[in-house]
Amino acid sequence: MFLIRHWLLMVLPFALWGTAMAAMAPLVETGGPLLVASLRLLPAGITILAALPFLGRSWVVSSADWGWFLLFTLIDASLFQIFLAKGLSETGAGLGSVLIDSQPLLVALFARSLFGEAINPIGWFGLVIGLVGIVCLGIPPALLKEWWLLGETSTIQSLTTNGEAWMLGAAIAMACGTVLIRFACKESDPVAVTGWHMVLGSIPLIGWHLVEKTWPIVPNWTVLDWGLMTYASLFGSAIAYGLFFWFASKEELTSFSTLAFLTPVFALASGGFWLGERLEFLQWIGVGLVLISVVLVSQRRRFWEPSWNDSTLSQEGQDP
Repeated sequence: MFLIRHWLLMVLPFALWGTAMAAMAPLVETGGPLLVASLRLLPAGITILAALPFLGRSWVVSSADWGWFLLFTLIDASLFQIFLAKGLSETGAGLGSVLIDSQPLLVALFARSLFGEAINPIGWFGLVIGLVGIVCLGIPPALLKEWWLLGETSTIQSLTTNGEAWMLGAAIAMACGTVLIRFACKESDPVAVTGWHMVLGSIPLIGWHLVEKTWPIVPNWTVLDWGLMTYASLFGSAIAYGLFFWFASKEELTSFSTLAFLTPVFALASGGFWLGERLEFLQWIGVGLVLISVVLVSQRRRFWEPSWNDSTLSQEGQDP
């Protein structure tokens, strides 16, 4: 029972992110990416900091962690959120999730080089399967057909002209943030670091929004729109990021970050619930591949090492 609850908590941040992306997509069109990004960060950060005393945790970020903390704040809060919001304004929740959730591959490389996390052939195969799965989930079938048939280059080029670069930037920023949290909270509470980095990371975004004057300072949102923004901030940021960075500071990064492949599944499911969208056959294949990927990467040692050990023991038994 404890193991099941632990896994559900590990999956929860990605479920909240997926549904939050679907909630944010229409808000970016009317409020602008900078405002949506800052409103996602600031209230969430304040909520986390306000909850710390009730959780018995300290607000203090150790002076020994400040250098890494500031770098973590710049990359994971300010840069990631603006890349995400600008990307959503031109790609939508489905394709946006595909690009941003390719970051487990980057995290796996970082974790291997920095922390020595082993990734055997089963793990690499699972990561590739997951990447293929999110491609099936988010990229339009017509475009995949063009790729397969080597069709018109204009169709292929259209994939890279509307904000996908922002999403790839967000994927890189998220991968770096996933690694940096371990350096930013060596002597500090990871939940406190998460809250403070949201509050401080929102400041340049708010300033940029006020100076830009391209969008209204306060958008004319309906009660439903503000409800979606509140959900994206409190659930899609405060709870999701609090859990994510707590687990990222404790769990093996490769296995944990692979759960990000589930984010587009939740994004498309919530899009179906709110917008009446239905998954196509290719997208159902993508869902299956994502689930297989998560199992392969998380259980890669169990699948690989027994056969390896059995083979080794068999060879040893045949030696004279």
